[in-house]
Amino acid sequence: MAASLLPPAATLVKKYPTLLHPFGVKPHAQRLIFRCGATSSDGADDVWASLVDELKRSLQQADPSDTVTSNAGAGVTPNDLVTALPLEPSTTGPAVGDATNAAAGAVNELLGVDASSVATSSDAGAAAIADGILSELLHLDASNPVARAAGGALSRLDALTSGLSDAQRWALFGFLAATWLYLTARPGVLSGAVDTYVLAPLQLALDSVLGRRSLKMSDFVVGERIGEGSFGVVYAGAVVPKNGAVVEERSGRARTSLQNDDRYKEKVILKKIKMLTVGAKECGDYEEWFNYRVARAAPESCADFLGSFIADKNKAEFVKGGKWLVWKFEGNRTLANYMSDRGFPSNLERLMFGRVLQGLGTLERDALVVKQVMRQLITSLKRIHATGIVHRDIKPSNLVVTRRGQVKLIDFGAATDLRIGKNYVPDRTLLDPDYCPPELYVLPEETPEPPPEPIAAILSPILWQLNSPDLFDMYSAGIVLMQMAIPTLRTQSGLKNFNAELRSAGYDLNRWRQSARRRPDLQILDLDSGRGWDLATKLISERGPNGGGRLSAAAALRHPYFLLGGDQAAAVLSKFSLSK
Repeated sequence: MAASLLPPAATLVKKYPTLLHPFGVKPHAQRLIFRCGATSSDGADDVWASLVDELKRSLQQADPSDTVTSNAGAGVTPNDLVTALPLEPSTTGPAVGDATNAAAGAVNELLGVDASSVATSSDAGAAAIADGILSELLHLDASNPVARAAGGALSRLDALTSGLSDAQRWALFGFLAATWLYLTARPGVLSGAVDTYVLAPLQLALDSVLGRRSLKMSDFVVGERIGEGSFGVVYAGAVVPKNGAVVEERSGRARTSLQNDDRYKEKVILKKIKMLTVGAKECGDYEEWFNYRVARAAPESCADFLGSFIADKNKAEFVKGGKWLVWKFEGNRTLANYMSDRGFPSNLERLMFGRVLQGLGTLERDALVVKQVMRQLITSLKRIHATGIVHRDIKPSNLVVTRRGQVKLIDFGAATDLRIGKNYVPDRTLLDPDYCPPELYVLPEETPEPPPEPIAAILSPILWQLNSPDLFDMYSAGIVLMQMAIPTLRTQSGLKNFNAELRSAGYDLNRWRQSARRRPDLQILDLDSGRGWDLATKLISERGPNGGGRLSAAAALRHPYFLLGGDQAAAVLSKFSLSK
Protein backbone atom coordinates (compact mmCIF):
# COMPACT_ATOMS: atom_id res chain seq x y z
CA MET A 1 0.00 0.00 0.00
CA ALA A 2 1.02 3.66 -0.49
CA ALA A 3 1.01 4.17 3.26
CA SER A 4 3.93 1.75 3.61
CA LEU A 5 6.12 3.86 1.28
CA LEU A 6 6.07 6.95 3.51
CA PRO A 7 7.14 7.54 7.10
CA PRO A 8 4.22 7.40 9.57
CA ALA A 9 2.28 10.65 9.90
CA ALA A 10 3.05 10.80 13.63
CA THR A 11 6.78 10.67 12.85
CA LEU A 12 6.62 13.53 10.36
CA VAL A 13 4.48 15.63 12.73
CA LYS A 14 7.00 15.10 15.50
CA LYS A 15 9.92 16.10 13.30
CA TYR A 16 8.19 19.10 11.66
CA PRO A 17 5.76 20.37 14.33
CA THR A 18 5.60 23.91 13.01
CA LEU A 19 4.71 22.86 9.48
CA LEU A 20 2.32 19.98 9.76
CA HIS A 21 -1.13 19.93 11.45
CA PRO A 22 -1.24 16.88 13.74
CA PHE A 23 -5.03 16.68 13.68
CA GLY A 24 -5.56 17.21 9.97
CA VAL A 25 -6.21 13.55 9.16
CA LYS A 26 -8.98 13.34 6.58
CA PRO A 27 -10.65 10.12 5.44
CA HIS A 28 -7.22 8.72 4.35
CA ALA A 29 -5.22 7.92 7.44
CA GLN A 30 -1.84 9.04 6.02
CA ARG A 31 -2.89 12.42 4.53
CA LEU A 32 -0.82 15.31 5.90
CA ILE A 33 -2.18 18.86 5.98
CA PHE A 34 0.01 21.96 6.24
CA ARG A 35 -0.54 24.02 9.35
CA CYS A 36 -2.10 27.28 8.26
CA GLY A 37 -0.29 29.17 10.98
CA ALA A 38 3.21 28.21 9.82
CA THR A 39 5.00 31.45 9.05
CA SER A 40 8.13 32.11 7.09
CA SER A 41 11.30 32.60 9.05
CA ASP A 42 15.00 32.62 8.34
CA GLY A 43 15.24 28.84 8.47
CA ALA A 44 11.82 27.98 7.15
CA ASP A 45 13.00 27.25 3.59
CA ASP A 46 15.59 24.81 4.94
CA VAL A 47 12.95 23.01 6.96
CA TRP A 48 10.65 22.69 3.94
CA ALA A 49 13.58 21.45 1.86
CA SER A 50 14.33 18.80 4.47
CA LEU A 51 10.72 17.61 4.40
CA VAL A 52 10.67 17.37 0.59
CA ASP A 53 14.04 15.54 0.58
CA GLU A 54 12.77 13.02 3.11
CA LEU A 55 9.68 12.33 0.99
CA LYS A 56 11.89 11.85 -2.08
CA ARG A 57 14.17 9.42 -0.24
CA SER A 58 11.17 7.39 0.94
CA LEU A 59 9.93 7.07 -2.63
CA GLN A 60 13.35 6.22 -4.06
CA GLN A 61 13.73 3.32 -1.62
CA ALA A 62 10.86 1.52 -3.30
CA ASP A 63 11.46 -0.74 -6.28
CA PRO A 64 10.05 1.07 -9.34
CA SER A 65 9.17 -2.28 -10.84
CA ASP A 66 6.80 -3.05 -7.95
CA THR A 67 3.17 -2.66 -8.88
CA VAL A 68 -0.03 -2.79 -6.93
CA THR A 69 -3.23 -3.93 -8.51
CA SER A 70 -6.00 -1.44 -8.08
CA ASN A 71 -9.72 -2.21 -7.83
CA ALA A 72 -9.94 -1.75 -11.58
CA GLY A 73 -7.12 -4.21 -12.16
CA ALA A 74 -4.62 -1.67 -13.57
CA GLY A 75 -1.02 -1.74 -12.34
CA VAL A 76 0.32 1.40 -10.73
CA THR A 77 3.74 2.20 -9.40
CA PRO A 78 4.52 3.42 -5.87
CA ASN A 79 5.27 6.90 -7.27
CA ASP A 80 1.73 7.01 -8.67
CA LEU A 81 0.19 5.94 -5.37
CA VAL A 82 1.46 8.95 -3.45
CA THR A 83 -0.69 11.24 -5.56
CA ALA A 84 -3.33 10.50 -2.88
CA LEU A 85 -1.43 12.98 -0.74
CA PRO A 86 -2.04 16.41 -2.33
CA LEU A 87 -1.02 19.40 -0.30
CA GLU A 88 -3.28 22.43 -0.45
CA PRO A 89 -1.57 25.82 -0.86
CA SER A 90 -2.44 28.36 1.78
CA THR A 91 -5.15 30.81 0.78
CA THR A 92 -5.48 32.59 4.10
CA GLY A 93 -3.66 35.69 2.99
CA PRO A 94 -0.32 37.39 3.71
CA ALA A 95 -0.28 36.15 7.29
CA VAL A 96 1.13 32.90 5.97
CA GLY A 97 4.66 33.06 4.69
CA ASP A 98 5.55 32.67 1.03
CA ALA A 99 7.62 29.62 1.96
CA THR A 100 4.43 27.73 2.87
CA ASN A 101 2.84 28.31 -0.54
CA ALA A 102 6.11 27.65 -2.33
CA ALA A 103 6.72 24.41 -0.47
CA ALA A 104 3.14 23.28 -1.05
CA GLY A 105 3.53 23.94 -4.76
CA ALA A 106 6.85 22.12 -4.84
CA VAL A 107 5.52 19.04 -3.14
CA ASN A 108 2.42 19.00 -5.34
CA GLU A 109 4.70 19.28 -8.39
CA LEU A 110 6.81 16.47 -7.01
CA LEU A 111 3.73 14.29 -6.50
CA GLY A 112 2.27 15.13 -9.88
CA VAL A 113 -0.97 16.69 -8.58
CA ASP A 114 -2.82 19.50 -10.33
CA ALA A 115 -3.35 22.30 -7.79
CA SER A 116 -6.78 23.08 -9.26
CA SER A 117 -7.99 19.61 -8.28
CA VAL A 118 -7.26 20.21 -4.62
CA ALA A 119 -10.25 22.52 -4.11
CA THR A 120 -12.55 20.01 -5.80
CA SER A 121 -11.25 17.30 -3.49
CA SER A 122 -11.86 19.53 -0.46
CA ASP A 123 -15.43 20.29 -1.56
CA ALA A 124 -16.15 16.56 -1.62
CA GLY A 125 -14.75 16.13 1.89
CA ALA A 126 -18.14 16.25 3.66
CA ALA A 127 -19.57 13.56 1.40
CA ALA A 128 -16.47 11.42 1.91
CA ILE A 129 -16.79 11.73 5.67
CA ALA A 130 -20.50 10.80 5.58
CA ASP A 131 -19.72 7.77 3.38
CA GLY A 132 -16.92 6.80 5.75
CA ILE A 133 -19.23 6.92 8.76
CA LEU A 134 -21.85 4.78 7.05
CA SER A 135 -19.35 2.22 5.74
CA GLU A 136 -16.89 1.97 8.61
CA LEU A 137 -19.04 2.54 11.71
CA LEU A 138 -22.43 1.20 10.57
CA HIS A 139 -21.08 -1.33 8.03
CA LEU A 140 -23.49 -0.08 5.36
CA ASP A 141 -22.55 0.30 1.71
CA ALA A 142 -24.03 2.74 -0.76
CA SER A 143 -26.51 0.17 -2.10
CA ASN A 144 -28.18 -0.28 1.29
CA PRO A 145 -31.58 1.52 1.50
CA VAL A 146 -30.76 2.73 5.00
CA ALA A 147 -27.47 4.17 3.78
CA ARG A 148 -29.18 5.90 0.87
CA ALA A 149 -31.85 7.39 3.12
CA ALA A 150 -29.31 8.50 5.73
CA GLY A 151 -27.05 9.96 3.07
CA GLY A 152 -29.95 11.83 1.53
CA ALA A 153 -31.00 13.21 4.90
CA LEU A 154 -27.46 14.35 5.67
CA SER A 155 -27.17 16.00 2.25
CA ARG A 156 -30.47 17.86 2.67
CA LEU A 157 -29.50 18.96 6.17
CA ASP A 158 -26.14 20.19 4.87
CA ALA A 159 -27.90 22.06 2.04
CA LEU A 160 -30.36 23.71 4.42
CA THR A 161 -27.60 24.90 6.74
CA SER A 162 -24.98 25.68 4.10
CA GLY A 163 -25.42 29.42 4.53
CA LEU A 164 -25.00 29.33 8.31
CA SER A 165 -21.87 29.82 10.33
CA ASP A 166 -20.70 27.19 12.82
CA ALA A 167 -22.13 29.21 15.71
CA GLN A 168 -25.49 29.49 13.97
CA ARG A 169 -25.51 25.75 13.25
CA TRP A 170 -24.87 24.94 16.89
CA ALA A 171 -27.61 27.36 17.96
CA LEU A 172 -30.04 25.69 15.52
CA PHE A 173 -29.06 22.24 16.80
CA GLY A 174 -29.58 23.34 20.42
CA PHE A 175 -33.00 24.79 19.60
CA LEU A 176 -34.12 21.60 17.84
CA ALA A 177 -32.85 19.42 20.71
CA ALA A 178 -34.63 21.57 23.33
CA THR A 179 -37.84 21.49 21.28
CA TRP A 180 -37.67 17.71 21.00
CA LEU A 181 -37.13 17.31 24.76
CA TYR A 182 -40.04 19.65 25.51
CA LEU A 183 -42.44 17.90 23.13
CA THR A 184 -41.58 14.45 24.50
CA ALA A 185 -41.58 15.41 28.20
CA ARG A 186 -44.60 14.40 30.29
CA PRO A 187 -47.43 14.56 29.55
CA GLY A 188 -46.22 14.21 25.96
CA VAL A 189 -47.31 16.92 23.53
CA LEU A 190 -45.90 15.02 20.55
CA SER A 191 -47.46 11.67 21.46
CA GLY A 192 -50.69 13.53 22.17
CA ALA A 193 -50.73 14.99 18.69
CA VAL A 194 -50.16 11.52 17.23
CA ASP A 195 -53.00 10.14 19.35
CA THR A 196 -55.41 12.94 18.44
CA TYR A 197 -54.73 13.23 14.75
CA VAL A 198 -53.69 9.68 13.84
CA LEU A 199 -54.72 7.03 16.37
CA ALA A 200 -58.15 8.45 17.28
CA PRO A 201 -59.35 8.63 13.63
CA LEU A 202 -58.00 5.13 13.01
CA GLN A 203 -59.86 3.80 16.05
CA LEU A 204 -63.06 5.52 14.91
CA ALA A 205 -62.75 3.94 11.48
CA LEU A 206 -62.03 0.49 12.95
CA ASP A 207 -64.89 0.71 15.46
CA SER A 208 -67.25 1.79 12.68
CA VAL A 209 -66.29 -1.27 10.64
CA LEU A 210 -66.77 -3.54 13.67
CA GLY A 211 -70.08 -1.87 14.57
CA ARG A 212 -68.93 -0.58 17.96
CA ARG A 213 -70.11 2.95 17.21
CA SER A 214 -73.59 1.76 16.21
CA LEU A 215 -74.68 -0.18 19.30
CA LYS A 216 -78.42 -0.32 20.01
CA MET A 217 -80.58 -0.95 23.04
CA SER A 218 -81.94 -4.11 21.40
CA ASP A 219 -78.41 -5.58 21.30
CA PHE A 220 -78.36 -6.19 25.07
CA VAL A 221 -80.24 -7.82 27.88
CA VAL A 222 -79.90 -6.45 31.42
CA GLY A 223 -79.15 -8.71 34.37
CA GLU A 224 -78.62 -8.10 38.06
CA ARG A 225 -77.63 -4.78 39.54
CA ILE A 226 -74.08 -4.98 40.87
CA GLY A 227 -73.26 -1.42 41.96
CA GLU A 228 -74.19 2.24 42.05
CA GLY A 229 -72.26 5.48 42.08
CA SER A 230 -73.07 9.17 42.22
CA PHE A 231 -73.85 9.40 38.53
CA GLY A 232 -74.62 5.87 37.35
CA VAL A 233 -75.89 2.37 38.09
CA VAL A 234 -73.94 -0.73 37.03
CA TYR A 235 -75.56 -3.97 35.84
CA ALA A 236 -74.43 -7.34 34.63
CA GLY A 237 -75.64 -7.98 31.10
CA ALA A 238 -75.21 -9.96 27.92
CA VAL A 239 -75.24 -9.50 24.16
CA VAL A 240 -78.39 -10.77 22.45
CA PRO A 241 -77.51 -13.71 20.15
CA LYS A 242 -77.64 -13.06 16.41
CA ASN A 243 -79.74 -16.19 15.81
CA GLY A 244 -82.95 -14.33 16.68
CA ALA A 245 -83.50 -15.97 20.06
CA VAL A 246 -86.38 -14.52 22.05
CA VAL A 247 -85.21 -12.27 24.87
CA GLU A 248 -87.57 -12.22 27.80
CA GLU A 249 -87.67 -9.55 30.45
CA ARG A 250 -85.69 -10.76 33.42
CA SER A 251 -86.57 -10.09 37.04
CA GLY A 252 -85.81 -11.56 40.44
CA ARG A 253 -83.67 -14.69 40.32
CA ALA A 254 -83.64 -14.65 36.53
CA ARG A 255 -81.46 -11.57 36.63
CA THR A 256 -79.02 -13.17 39.03
CA SER A 257 -78.75 -16.29 36.85
CA LEU A 258 -77.95 -14.34 33.66
CA GLN A 259 -74.23 -14.94 34.00
CA ASN A 260 -74.86 -18.69 34.04
CA ASP A 261 -77.35 -18.66 31.15
CA ASP A 262 -75.73 -20.62 28.29
CA ARG A 263 -77.93 -18.94 25.69
CA TYR A 264 -75.90 -15.75 26.15
CA LYS A 265 -72.30 -16.46 25.24
CA GLU A 266 -70.99 -12.90 25.32
CA LYS A 267 -71.33 -11.33 28.77
CA VAL A 268 -70.94 -7.59 29.35
CA ILE A 269 -71.06 -4.92 32.04
CA LEU A 270 -73.61 -2.14 31.48
CA LYS A 271 -73.62 1.27 33.16
CA LYS A 272 -76.72 3.45 33.05
CA ILE A 273 -75.99 7.16 33.35
CA LYS A 274 -78.50 8.83 35.65
CA MET A 275 -80.70 11.33 33.83
CA LEU A 276 -82.01 13.58 36.60
CA THR A 277 -78.75 14.04 38.54
CA VAL A 278 -76.93 17.33 37.97
CA GLY A 279 -73.56 16.71 36.33
CA ALA A 280 -74.30 13.07 35.47
CA LYS A 281 -74.53 13.64 31.71
CA GLU A 282 -71.21 15.51 31.59
CA CYS A 283 -69.60 12.84 33.76
CA GLY A 284 -70.89 10.11 31.44
CA ASP A 285 -69.53 11.90 28.37
CA TYR A 286 -66.13 12.29 30.04
CA GLU A 287 -66.09 8.64 31.05
CA GLU A 288 -66.81 7.55 27.47
CA TRP A 289 -64.08 9.83 26.11
CA PHE A 290 -61.51 8.63 28.64
CA ASN A 291 -62.30 4.95 28.07
CA TYR A 292 -61.56 5.36 24.38
CA ARG A 293 -58.47 7.37 25.22
CA VAL A 294 -57.05 4.88 27.75
CA ALA A 295 -57.92 1.97 25.43
CA ARG A 296 -55.47 3.48 22.94
CA ALA A 297 -52.80 4.63 25.40
CA ALA A 298 -52.78 1.91 28.08
CA PRO A 299 -55.14 -0.94 27.10
CA GLU A 300 -53.92 -3.28 29.86
CA SER A 301 -54.83 -0.76 32.55
CA CYS A 302 -58.58 -0.55 32.06
CA ALA A 303 -61.54 -2.81 31.27
CA ASP A 304 -62.16 -3.52 27.58
CA PHE A 305 -64.56 -0.77 26.50
CA LEU A 306 -67.06 -1.75 23.79
CA GLY A 307 -68.91 1.53 23.24
CA SER A 308 -72.17 3.27 24.14
CA PHE A 309 -75.78 3.61 23.02
CA ILE A 310 -78.87 5.74 23.71
CA ALA A 311 -82.06 3.94 24.78
CA ASP A 312 -84.79 4.48 22.16
CA LYS A 313 -87.78 3.56 24.34
CA ASN A 314 -88.91 2.88 27.90
CA LYS A 315 -88.55 -0.78 28.82
CA ALA A 316 -87.57 -2.31 32.17
CA GLU A 317 -84.35 -0.52 33.21
CA PHE A 318 -84.17 1.41 29.94
CA VAL A 319 -85.46 4.97 29.87
CA LYS A 320 -85.85 6.65 26.50
CA GLY A 321 -82.99 9.06 25.86
CA GLY A 322 -80.80 7.58 28.60
CA LYS A 323 -77.12 6.88 27.87
CA TRP A 324 -75.54 3.46 28.53
CA LEU A 325 -71.87 2.50 28.50
CA VAL A 326 -70.78 -1.07 27.71
CA TRP A 327 -67.66 -3.05 28.70
CA LYS A 328 -66.62 -6.61 28.02
CA PHE A 329 -67.25 -8.78 31.07
CA GLU A 330 -63.94 -9.55 32.76
CA GLY A 331 -65.27 -9.96 36.28
CA ASN A 332 -68.07 -8.41 38.29
CA ARG A 333 -66.24 -8.12 41.59
CA THR A 334 -64.13 -5.18 42.62
CA LEU A 335 -61.36 -5.03 45.18
CA ALA A 336 -63.94 -3.53 47.56
CA ASN A 337 -66.09 -6.66 47.19
CA TYR A 338 -63.15 -8.88 48.15
CA MET A 339 -62.11 -6.59 51.02
CA SER A 340 -65.61 -6.77 52.53
CA ASP A 341 -65.10 -10.52 52.99
CA ARG A 342 -63.56 -11.62 56.28
CA GLY A 343 -61.24 -13.94 54.37
CA PHE A 344 -59.38 -11.07 52.68
CA PRO A 345 -56.63 -11.14 51.48
CA SER A 346 -56.54 -14.96 51.47
CA ASN A 347 -59.64 -15.01 49.25
CA LEU A 348 -57.54 -13.54 46.42
CA GLU A 349 -54.60 -15.91 46.78
CA ARG A 350 -55.75 -18.56 44.30
CA LEU A 351 -56.95 -15.91 41.85
CA MET A 352 -53.66 -14.01 41.96
CA PHE A 353 -51.27 -16.97 41.90
CA GLY A 354 -53.33 -19.81 40.43
CA ARG A 355 -52.98 -21.93 43.54
CA VAL A 356 -52.55 -21.84 47.29
CA LEU A 357 -48.92 -21.00 48.00
CA GLN A 358 -46.97 -23.75 49.76
CA GLY A 359 -44.19 -23.47 52.31
CA LEU A 360 -45.25 -20.10 53.71
CA GLY A 361 -47.19 -19.00 56.74
CA THR A 362 -50.57 -17.28 56.50
CA LEU A 363 -49.10 -13.85 57.25
CA GLU A 364 -46.44 -14.15 54.54
CA ARG A 365 -48.98 -15.37 51.97
CA ASP A 366 -51.34 -12.49 52.79
CA ALA A 367 -48.47 -10.03 52.42
CA LEU A 368 -47.67 -11.40 48.96
CA VAL A 369 -51.29 -10.96 47.86
CA VAL A 370 -51.30 -7.34 49.04
CA LYS A 371 -48.02 -6.69 47.26
CA GLN A 372 -49.29 -8.25 44.02
CA VAL A 373 -52.38 -6.02 44.02
CA MET A 374 -50.30 -2.91 44.75
CA ARG A 375 -47.79 -3.73 42.03
CA GLN A 376 -50.55 -3.99 39.44
CA LEU A 377 -52.29 -0.84 40.66
CA ILE A 378 -49.17 1.32 40.58
CA THR A 379 -48.10 -0.12 37.22
CA SER A 380 -51.46 0.92 35.75
CA LEU A 381 -51.10 4.39 37.27
CA LYS A 382 -47.65 4.73 35.77
CA ARG A 383 -49.06 3.92 32.32
CA ILE A 384 -51.90 6.45 32.41
CA HIS A 385 -49.77 9.14 34.03
CA ALA A 386 -47.25 8.76 31.21
CA THR A 387 -49.98 9.89 28.80
CA GLY A 388 -51.09 12.89 30.89
CA ILE A 389 -54.17 11.28 32.50
CA VAL A 390 -54.87 11.52 36.23
CA HIS A 391 -57.70 9.26 37.47
CA ARG A 392 -58.59 11.24 40.63
CA ASP A 393 -60.90 8.57 42.02
CA ILE A 394 -58.64 5.67 42.97
CA LYS A 395 -60.34 3.48 45.57
CA PRO A 396 -61.14 -0.24 45.98
CA SER A 397 -64.59 0.05 44.38
CA ASN A 398 -62.97 1.42 41.21
CA LEU A 399 -60.52 -1.45 40.88
CA VAL A 400 -62.07 -4.46 39.16
CA VAL A 401 -60.40 -7.85 39.69
CA THR A 402 -60.68 -9.95 36.55
CA ARG A 403 -61.12 -13.70 36.40
CA ARG A 404 -57.41 -13.95 35.53
CA GLY A 405 -56.31 -12.07 38.63
CA GLN A 406 -55.67 -8.76 36.89
CA VAL A 407 -56.43 -5.48 38.65
CA LYS A 408 -57.88 -2.89 36.25
CA LEU A 409 -59.01 0.71 36.62
CA ILE A 410 -62.67 1.59 36.06
CA ASP A 411 -64.88 4.69 36.42
CA PHE A 412 -63.02 7.49 34.64
CA GLY A 413 -65.83 10.00 35.19
CA ALA A 414 -63.63 12.21 37.39
CA ALA A 415 -60.45 11.75 35.36
CA THR A 416 -58.62 14.64 33.74
CA ASP A 417 -56.32 14.83 30.76
CA LEU A 418 -53.77 17.48 31.70
CA ARG A 419 -52.29 17.30 28.23
CA ILE A 420 -55.24 19.10 26.63
CA GLY A 421 -57.14 20.43 29.65
CA LYS A 422 -59.95 17.86 29.44
CA ASN A 423 -62.17 17.91 32.57
CA TYR A 424 -59.60 20.33 33.97
CA VAL A 425 -61.32 21.82 37.04
CA PRO A 426 -63.99 19.49 38.41
CA ASP A 427 -66.48 20.24 41.12
CA ARG A 428 -65.19 19.13 44.51
CA THR A 429 -68.23 16.85 44.98
CA LEU A 430 -66.79 14.53 42.31
CA LEU A 431 -64.00 13.48 44.65
CA ASP A 432 -64.21 10.95 47.48
CA PRO A 433 -62.93 12.67 50.64
CA ASP A 434 -61.85 9.35 52.18
CA TYR A 435 -59.21 8.88 49.46
CA CYS A 436 -58.53 12.50 48.55
CA PRO A 437 -55.09 13.97 49.40
CA PRO A 438 -54.82 17.13 51.48
CA GLU A 439 -54.37 19.33 48.40
CA LEU A 440 -57.93 18.34 47.28
CA TYR A 441 -57.36 19.41 43.68
CA VAL A 442 -55.09 17.88 41.08
CA LEU A 443 -53.85 21.42 40.36
CA PRO A 444 -53.87 24.45 42.69
CA GLU A 445 -57.21 26.24 42.89
CA GLU A 446 -55.61 29.45 41.69
CA THR A 447 -54.56 27.78 38.41
CA PRO A 448 -56.42 29.65 35.64
CA GLU A 449 -59.01 28.10 33.38
CA PRO A 450 -57.45 26.13 30.51
CA PRO A 451 -57.00 27.86 27.15
CA PRO A 452 -58.14 26.21 23.88
CA GLU A 453 -56.91 22.62 23.51
CA PRO A 454 -53.95 23.21 21.15
CA ILE A 455 -52.56 25.94 23.43
CA ALA A 456 -53.28 23.86 26.55
CA ALA A 457 -51.37 20.98 24.99
CA ILE A 458 -48.33 23.15 24.31
CA LEU A 459 -48.31 24.52 27.87
CA SER A 460 -48.99 21.16 29.57
CA PRO A 461 -45.32 20.18 30.21
CA ILE A 462 -44.88 23.41 32.22
CA LEU A 463 -48.00 22.75 34.31
CA TRP A 464 -46.94 19.14 34.88
CA GLN A 465 -43.45 20.11 35.96
CA LEU A 466 -44.68 22.82 38.33
CA ASN A 467 -47.54 20.88 39.96
CA SER A 468 -46.82 17.11 39.61
CA PRO A 469 -50.55 16.30 39.27
CA ASP A 470 -49.89 12.54 39.12
CA LEU A 471 -49.08 12.59 42.85
CA PHE A 472 -52.80 13.08 43.50
CA ASP A 473 -53.44 9.42 42.57
CA MET A 474 -50.42 8.19 44.50
CA TYR A 475 -51.86 9.40 47.81
CA SER A 476 -55.08 7.48 47.07
CA ALA A 477 -53.01 4.38 46.24
CA GLY A 478 -51.35 4.70 49.67
CA ILE A 479 -54.77 4.69 51.37
CA VAL A 480 -55.67 1.52 49.42
CA LEU A 481 -52.44 -0.10 50.67
CA MET A 482 -53.27 0.78 54.26
CA GLN A 483 -56.80 -0.63 53.92
CA MET A 484 -55.57 -3.92 52.49
CA ALA A 485 -52.91 -4.32 55.17
CA ILE A 486 -54.86 -3.15 58.26
CA PRO A 487 -58.20 -4.92 58.88
CA THR A 488 -59.72 -2.11 60.98
CA LEU A 489 -59.48 0.34 58.04
CA ARG A 490 -61.66 -1.78 55.73
CA THR A 491 -64.91 -0.49 57.23
CA GLN A 492 -66.38 2.92 56.45
CA SER A 493 -66.24 4.06 60.06
CA GLY A 494 -62.69 2.77 60.54
CA LEU A 495 -61.49 4.63 57.44
CA LYS A 496 -63.12 7.90 58.52
CA ASN A 497 -61.54 7.66 61.99
CA PHE A 498 -58.15 7.01 60.40
CA ASN A 499 -58.47 10.08 58.16
CA ALA A 500 -59.43 12.29 61.10
CA GLU A 501 -56.47 11.08 63.17
CA LEU A 502 -54.12 11.39 60.18
CA ARG A 503 -55.24 14.99 59.64
CA SER A 504 -54.50 15.75 63.29
CA ALA A 505 -51.05 14.20 62.89
CA GLY A 506 -50.25 16.51 59.97
CA TYR A 507 -50.46 13.67 57.44
CA ASP A 508 -47.40 12.06 59.03
CA LEU A 509 -47.93 8.29 59.28
CA ASN A 510 -45.16 7.83 61.85
CA ARG A 511 -46.80 10.36 64.15
CA TRP A 512 -50.19 8.72 63.56
CA ARG A 513 -48.73 5.32 64.48
CA GLN A 514 -47.55 6.67 67.81
CA SER A 515 -50.69 8.61 68.65
CA ALA A 516 -53.50 6.37 67.28
CA ARG A 517 -56.17 5.67 69.90
CA ARG A 518 -56.44 2.02 68.86
CA ARG A 519 -53.19 0.20 68.24
CA PRO A 520 -53.31 -0.81 64.54
CA ASP A 521 -52.32 -4.26 63.27
CA LEU A 522 -49.28 -3.50 61.13
CA GLN A 523 -47.86 -7.03 60.80
CA ILE A 524 -48.15 -7.15 57.00
CA LEU A 525 -46.45 -3.78 56.55
CA ASP A 526 -43.72 -4.55 59.10
CA LEU A 527 -42.57 -7.72 57.31
CA ASP A 528 -39.22 -7.67 55.47
CA SER A 529 -37.71 -5.00 57.72
CA GLY A 530 -40.72 -2.71 57.36
CA ARG A 531 -40.47 -2.15 53.61
CA GLY A 532 -44.25 -1.98 53.23
CA TRP A 533 -44.55 0.59 56.01
CA ASP A 534 -41.79 2.69 54.50
CA LEU A 535 -43.60 2.72 51.14
CA ALA A 536 -46.86 3.75 52.83
CA THR A 537 -45.16 6.69 54.58
CA LYS A 538 -43.79 7.88 51.22
CA LEU A 539 -47.22 7.74 49.57
CA ILE A 540 -49.38 9.15 52.36
CA SER A 541 -47.84 12.53 53.02
CA GLU A 542 -48.23 16.16 52.10
CA ARG A 543 -46.69 17.25 48.85
CA GLY A 544 -43.60 19.38 49.24
CA PRO A 545 -42.35 22.09 46.86
CA ASN A 546 -42.09 20.96 43.22
CA GLY A 547 -43.84 17.68 43.98
CA GLY A 548 -41.40 16.52 46.66
CA GLY A 549 -42.42 14.49 49.68
CA ARG A 550 -44.49 11.89 47.81
CA LEU A 551 -43.38 9.18 45.39
CA SER A 552 -44.48 9.10 41.77
CA ALA A 553 -45.63 5.81 40.27
CA ALA A 554 -42.28 5.21 38.57
CA ALA A 555 -40.37 5.93 41.80
CA ALA A 556 -42.74 3.74 43.85
CA LEU A 557 -42.08 0.75 41.57
CA ARG A 558 -38.37 1.17 42.30
CA HIS A 559 -38.97 1.07 46.06
CA PRO A 560 -37.36 -1.91 47.90
CA TYR A 561 -40.87 -3.14 48.77
CA PHE A 562 -41.33 -4.20 45.15
CA LEU A 563 -37.71 -5.00 44.38
CA LEU A 564 -37.87 -7.90 46.84
CA GLY A 565 -40.08 -9.60 44.25
CA GLY A 566 -41.63 -12.38 46.36
CA ASP A 567 -45.03 -11.92 44.73
CA GLN A 568 -43.56 -12.11 41.24
CA ALA A 569 -41.68 -15.30 42.11
CA ALA A 570 -44.85 -16.85 43.48
CA ALA A 571 -46.78 -15.89 40.35
CA VAL A 572 -44.13 -17.47 38.10
CA LEU A 573 -43.89 -20.65 40.18
CA SER A 574 -47.66 -21.05 40.10
CA LYS A 575 -47.54 -21.43 36.32
CA PHE A 576 -45.34 -24.51 36.70
CA SER A 577 -47.49 -26.14 39.37
CA LEU A 578 -49.00 -29.48 38.31
CA SER A 579 -51.71 -29.34 40.95
CA LYS A 580 -53.98 -26.41 41.64
